[in-house]
Amino acid sequence: MNRLFQPGWPGNLIALLGGALTTLALAPYGIWPLALLSIALLYRGLRALTPRQAAWRGWWYGFGLFASGTSWVYVSIHDYGAASPPLAALLTLGFVAGLGLFFALASWLWAIWLRRDSAPLGDALAFAALWVAQEAFRGWFLTGFPWLYAGYSQLDGPMAGLAPVGGVWLLSFALALSAALLVNLPRLYRNKPQLAEALVLLIAPWLLGAAFKDHAWTAPAGEPLSVAAIQGNVEQNLKWDPAQLNAQLALYRDMSFASKPVDILVWPETAVPVLKEQAIGYLSMMDRFASDRQSALITGVPIRQPNAEGEIRYYNGVSVVGQGSGDYLKQRLVPFGEYVPLQDLLRGLIAFFDLPMSDFARGEPDQPLLEAKGHRLATFICYEVVYPEFAAAMAAQSDLLLTVSNDTWFGKSIGPLQHLQMAQMRALEAGRWMIRSTNNGVTALIDPFGRITERLPQFEQATLYGEVQPMQHLTPYLQWRSWPLIILCSLLAGWALVRRRRDAK
Repeated sequence: MNRLFQPGWPGNLIALLGGALTTLALAPYGIWPLALLSIALLYRGLRALTPRQAAWRGWWYGFGLFASGTSWVYVSIHDYGAASPPLAALLTLGFVAGLGLFFALASWLWAIWLRRDSAPLGDALAFAALWVAQEAFRGWFLTGFPWLYAGYSQLDGPMAGLAPVGGVWLLSFALALSAALLVNLPRLYRNKPQLAEALVLLIAPWLLGAAFKDHAWTAPAGEPLSVAAIQGNVEQNLKWDPAQLNAQLALYRDMSFASKPVDILVWPETAVPVLKEQAIGYLSMMDRFASDRQSALITGVPIRQPNAEGEIRYYNGVSVVGQGSGDYLKQRLVPFGEYVPLQDLLRGLIAFFDLPMSDFARGEPDQPLLEAKGHRLATFICYEVVYPEFAAAMAAQSDLLLTVSNDTWFGKSIGPLQHLQMAQMRALEAGRWMIRSTNNGVTALIDPFGRITERLPQFEQATLYGEVQPMQHLTPYLQWRSWPLIILCSLLAGWALVRRRRDAK
């Protein structure tokens, strides 16, 4: 068995397979024990490797993870970016290979600074700390790509109750620690005190997660609100076609007129595919409609306005009419989809770098929350909902969560279902109801425990109805965010670094 993890291709192929297993642990497959196996294979495979060998093995793990879990990028590049199949495949390969470098870096750091093969208990703790650091760095570097975190596998798993305590990163920490301890149990067998400590650390997160599951950290604030979410199912290649503008506006108007009266009516991201100032007459009509029904209508719409320096910029926005108020301007933009890095060099090279509405500016931080029917809504446009800390900061000020999206870019891949799972985790972390409105799915209502209460099928034109309950009070995660876990991981990593240096003397 040990020979399988030695330097060389057998160990690297096992790492590749291990990375791919994480995808099966996440939506839509949900085989959560595979997340443990995946991390365990990487941890075991990094033992006794040189830093260079460890970096190479970590890269193979990352490549397996992202090749299996984010191959839907090909759909966006080829189907909607007008790139040829070979070029789309090449760009997807480059994207996946680049993301694999995050695990290469973490594995190199592990081998050169933190690994202590002679201290299996401390080694497992340090590995869990590094795992969380890797996920956090990946969610921040170059605007971040916080996708495929191991902790999402626990949304329906035994440790889900830890999410309101420490967020998805606490779940990832507990999974990485459990995986490393399981690998090290045979090495701890002869040291009974350390074996006992390891068993406590191994079992405690699972017991605590089960104990906190379905625990209500928040409480109702007022009466439930009736909600309707319109899923227009507009084809992506028609969405920004000027010839289709009137048809799209009529679609959402007519579906709204035909809907049942509700407290909050929601349209998806850029449901109004024209600048807000150019749709004033249309939005005024919908304002009167919503006001007559005593409803708040919330819609995605591009907004043009001056930034803090007085420059006129374009923003991906959400606006409220009727019995509500406010505009929200998206802060976390999707590279190439909403802005083009190095655009002076890249624009014009291929059609993918000139996608419609790919010149948005970033909204200012600390924007006032949207208000609807007297309640505050933390609003996330598409990709924003995948950032745990960003979402927590806004959720802490809110009564309800709202996310609008256009996942048409993902086609019929697993991307929209992964996106939905992350939205569910945000609701669980915050202990708040979430309204999720999308162009072609998955439109859903999510309760404070991360469970879907109402859902529309994908790729259908339909209206979702249901109720949501405004909530008050803060979960431990919203109150303290990741600071307790950051301090713990810093102490564990620092201790491992000091002990390793002492051991080397």
